[in-house]
Parts: sequence; C-alpha cells; structure tokens
Amino acid sequence: MKWAISRRAQQLTSSAIREILKVTERPEVISFAGGLPSPASFPVAAMEAATARVFADNPQAALQYAATEGYLPLREFVARRHDAPVERVLITTGSQQALDLIAKVMIDPGSKVLVETPSYLGALQAFSLFEPEFVSIPSDDKGLLPEALTPELTAGARFLYALPNFQNPTGRRLPLERREALVARAKEQGVLLVEDDPYGALSYTGDQLPSLLSMNPDGVIYMGSFSKILAPGMRLGYVIAPPELHFKLCQAKQASDLHTPTFTQRVAYETIRDGLLDTHIPTIRELYGKQCQYMLDALKRHMPEGVTWNEPEGGMFIWMELPEGLDSMVILEEAVKRNVAYVPGAPFYASNPKRNALRLAFVTVSAERIEQGVAILGELFREAIAAAAARQPRAA
Repeated sequence: MKWAISRRAQQLTSSAIREILKVTERPEVISFAGGLPSPASFPVAAMEAATARVFADNPQAALQYAATEGYLPLREFVARRHDAPVERVLITTGSQQALDLIAKVMIDPGSKVLVETPSYLGALQAFSLFEPEFVSIPSDDKGLLPEALTPELTAGARFLYALPNFQNPTGRRLPLERREALVARAKEQGVLLVEDDPYGALSYTGDQLPSLLSMNPDGVIYMGSFSKILAPGMRLGYVIAPPELHFKLCQAKQASDLHTPTFTQRVAYETIRDGLLDTHIPTIRELYGKQCQYMLDALKRHMPEGVTWNEPEGGMFIWMELPEGLDSMVILEEAVKRNVAYVPGAPFYASNPKRNALRLAFVTVSAERIEQGVAILGELFREAIAAAAARQPRAA
C-alpha cells in the first residue's frame, strides 16, 4: 500500500556518516569515520556508584516524570560552569535535540541561515528539515572570516551557526581576535549567534578561549554536551539562551518529548557533583592528544606529496585535502574494499562542496591500527594521484 507522507519527510536524507558506520561494524575495518568518543574515556566505575546512590536515595523521583527545563541541580551545575543564570538553562536529550529545537523555533521555509564552510553535518541535517536558505560564510584554516559578515550578507538572517572550538569536521579553533570580531559584527548587525561547543574542554594542553556566550550573553544561544566529557549513551546536552528564546525552546521541547529522561539526568549529576570532571577531563585530553600525535606521525610517514592536513590543538578530528580533481567519495569505495573507512568532506558543505576533502577521526583506534590504516590510505591516495596524472592530456 502506498502511504501519503509529508513533503518534509520526502526531503529527509540519511547521514553520510551513519551510512558509513554500517560498514565499519565489520571487525576487520579500520575506521577513521565515526566521531565517537573513546570508550576508554567513560568513567564507568564512577557512574556505576552514582547509579546505586540514585536508587538508594530517591528511586521513585528518579523514575518519575519531571520538569521540561530539566533536573534543577544539574541545571545549576551547568549555570555555574558557564557563569549564566539558571533560568536560561534547558537540559536536552543530547545536543542534537538542541539543534532540532532551535530549528523549530527559529526557521521558516526560506529563512536565511548562516553557516561556516564547512559545517557540522548533523546541524545541516537538523536545519534542512525546516527548509532554510543556507548562506555559507567564507572560512580559512583558522575558521570563519568575520569580515565576510557584511550587512548585505547578514540582512534578514535568523542566526549564524558556529563551532568555535575544535570544529567538527575540521578540528580548527577560532582565534581570540576572530571571536571578538565576530561578536562585534553580530552585535552591530543584529545577528543571533548559535554557538555549538561539544569539544571546548578537549584542548590537549588544557588552555581555553572565552566562549561567544561570555562575550555577549544576550546575543548568543549556547549549546553544550556531556557526550564528549562523560558518556554519549546518556544523551545529555543543554542550551543556554536569552529569556524569550529559552521560553520558546521549552515549549518546543514539551511538544517533542516532555522532558529529558529524569533518571539519566540524576545519574549524571550524582556522577559529577563532587568535582569528577576536574580530574576526569584532563585524562581525556591526555588520551586524545596522544592519539592525535599517533595519527599525525603516521600521516607524515605515509602520505604522498600533494596531500595536506591540519594539526589540531584539541578535539577528535583531522581535516585532509587531496590534490584538486580527486573525489574522496569515489576513493572511499576502494578504501572500504581495503578495510579502511573515513568520512568524505562533501556532505559537510551547505553549498559548493569540496570533493577532494575528507575527515579523519582518531580517538577510538589503537596506535597500531592507526599506523596500518594510514599506510593503506597513503598507498591508495598515491595510486589515485598517479591515475589522475595519467589521464591528463600530454603537452604538445
């Protein structure tokens, strides 16, 4: 039987990353694809003890419905961490839900939405469902270019979506002077900033730059997550928003799922309430810093001339570019045949995709498999470069 589905549903597309992850479930595949936190970083013992305390102290409340805004002690924890009023904090079911709520509240069909070049694929998916007009902001290896935000470009924009810290997919971090310039221009031109910050705590050296929220609390919707610093399976994120937007986000969440699961909120709070993150996050930084260096060293050993990549200061990703004319999506098919996977760069672009780019994730792969996988990719890229050169017409 043929069912009638909405025009919006007809436009839904699958995440390129999720499709690739189906392939990487085979144990022989060395996957640099999924942006998954390392299971070695999960504080299992602390969470097990916290769960026991939640059941011992007040199990009925932990298993009951609760307020849409979230568990108050957890909201207060977030508020203190970001020096924000607790009244502006909304706990969400992962930061992906926050993207969906922001889209529901802010986007009409045809609304102008400004995004980085490239940008987070999950955000592009969430926003696309509401049929915006994406406008890509020019960027370089340090991030978006604030001077590109001209009055003509920003006129009528509902918001600018940005990931200042160790961006997914590029791993780049926006320098302080660009943050200041971005906030100044946004204020001047009346543009709301949506700051997505799941990786901000993951600087390998522990240094942190001020958030856009701290520079302009009334002009920024800030999104945070416990997925990268605690455990992604808990599906806990949060939004800090100006009062009038906070109210609308709460209404949208009520219509979506009433509230984030009470039990997971209470377990998370019980896990972190006494300062666990102060000692736990440095261990994640150290682990990811070592993993990143393993991959950088392997890339230097195995990549052919013409292939370039960045050297991130934090986070989980390395961004690579192949010589012009190569298509990382096409090459991926052969890579998977050789039991290596990565994410092609094209899906991360709202417009004019760069087909010779790709993303490498390194935090869940052992040093030995990083070496093996990078060696395979190096040989594959070398072959692709040679084949492309052979196709070029010879000079007369």
